[in-house]
Amino acid sequence: MTDELNPKEIETLRGLSAKERMQIPRQVMPEQKPEERRTNFREVPYGLPPMTAVVEANRCLACKKPACVEGCPVGIDIPGFVALVARGEFEAAIRKVKETNMLPAICGRVCPQETQCEANCVLGKKGDPVAIGRLERFVADWEREHGLMEPPPIGEPTGKSVGVVGSGPAGLTVAIDLRRMGHSVTIYEALHAPGGVLMYGIPEFRLPKAIVNAEIEVVRRMGVDIQCDYVIGQIETVDDLLERHDAVFLGTGAGLPWFMNLPGENLCGVYSANEYLTRCNLMRAYEFPCCDTPIAASERVAVIGGGNVAMDVARTAVRLGAKEVYLIYRRSEAEMPARREEIHHAKEEGVIFKLLQTPVRYIGDEQGRVRQVECIRMELGEPDASGRRRPVPIEGSEYTIDVDTVVVAIGNGPNPLVPKTTKGLEVDPRRGTIKTNLETMRTSRRGVFAGGDIAVGAATVILAMGHGRKAARSIDHFLRTGVWDVDRIE
Repeated sequence: MTDELNPKEIETLRGLSAKERMQIPRQVMPEQKPEERRTNFREVPYGLPPMTAVVEANRCLACKKPACVEGCPVGIDIPGFVALVARGEFEAAIRKVKETNMLPAICGRVCPQETQCEANCVLGKKGDPVAIGRLERFVADWEREHGLMEPPPIGEPTGKSVGVVGSGPAGLTVAIDLRRMGHSVTIYEALHAPGGVLMYGIPEFRLPKAIVNAEIEVVRRMGVDIQCDYVIGQIETVDDLLERHDAVFLGTGAGLPWFMNLPGENLCGVYSANEYLTRCNLMRAYEFPCCDTPIAASERVAVIGGGNVAMDVARTAVRLGAKEVYLIYRRSEAEMPARREEIHHAKEEGVIFKLLQTPVRYIGDEQGRVRQVECIRMELGEPDASGRRRPVPIEGSEYTIDVDTVVVAIGNGPNPLVPKTTKGLEVDPRRGTIKTNLETMRTSRRGVFAGGDIAVGAATVILAMGHGRKAARSIDHFLRTGVWDVDRIE
């Protein structure tokens, strides 16, 4: 199989019957070898070569009722763009994707396609589904590498203005769609670089920041004004924004780290995943001293948690030179919420999985630095509210692991700053999320909309983008009609 397009081979593939297409195996995406990538922060997968992408696209059966689209929170015309890839029409394919998703290079890398679009692919019932996410990444990368990234058409100016708080996936998506509708948009970002979790949370080896910056540059070219180092809730409040904007969208994310309230959590060397990853990703600590923000060197790291963030932390610690990295998770691997691909990569890179275990305390030295984590072994009992079997401690099974760094990656809560400083904004008292109509993304405050993690708690990039698309439609309806109390916008 060559990397270059082969017209004769494409013609042959297009002539295959459905039965013959089903015999084509899912194509392998080349990637760095584990022993190489342990020592660098370069992206792990290289992406599909052009002809490989064409072969993979030709596995699609072009279902009359494409269930894959139902699994996509932003409603990409998956059969449409995949069919164009199958014919080698890559520019047309990326234009089809961008009808509904302006951040495809990001989504193709970090979205959990295996539980969304690919989970609904009919090929997956008896074998491997079409690699929809990898094809999305391919066409987005092809567009960027060929210098064809262009902003979409902007609608006729409406004279209306919207303030967007937060430049993560929800904020970027709502800004893009509102500009398409002709509204003026200003994004207010608290950090020194836009992108939200795409910049501070996801490591370079999974999502290169040059790709995020390229996508954001298109947003700027659309005429969106992005104000960084602008903390809403301190510099200004939402009330202030409403004095100069006709509506406000809140996409402030889930930036409040959770801890377990264990003895020793205040010891030096115990980090939240937020701080650890922000130092490494946004502040580029791995390039110190070229970049200004260092992170303490570690030899033995314990990462607490079993989600994608825990995998990101563990794999980052490996690349920062730790000799041993332990991932401590209270359930078995089958219950891990992390993507299978991330678990596989972590194992390949040497992360040591300590399953069915949980920390009970951290032990420090005379200088107040963490030196050990004491764990207790668990067994699985009856299912809990999540549907997973509940972990139950085994009495008397405690033991210790020598460590010099602990990173707690058990989840995050919504950032409380904006809700606390906004009058009339109802908040879920238990979860801290802003009460939001998830059909219209309206909040209890007239003219204020919300979406992403601040509305539902920590979730996925693509779900936040779906919220952004819904919010844009609702905001547009509100700005054009002045009608607030609607329960659904078609």
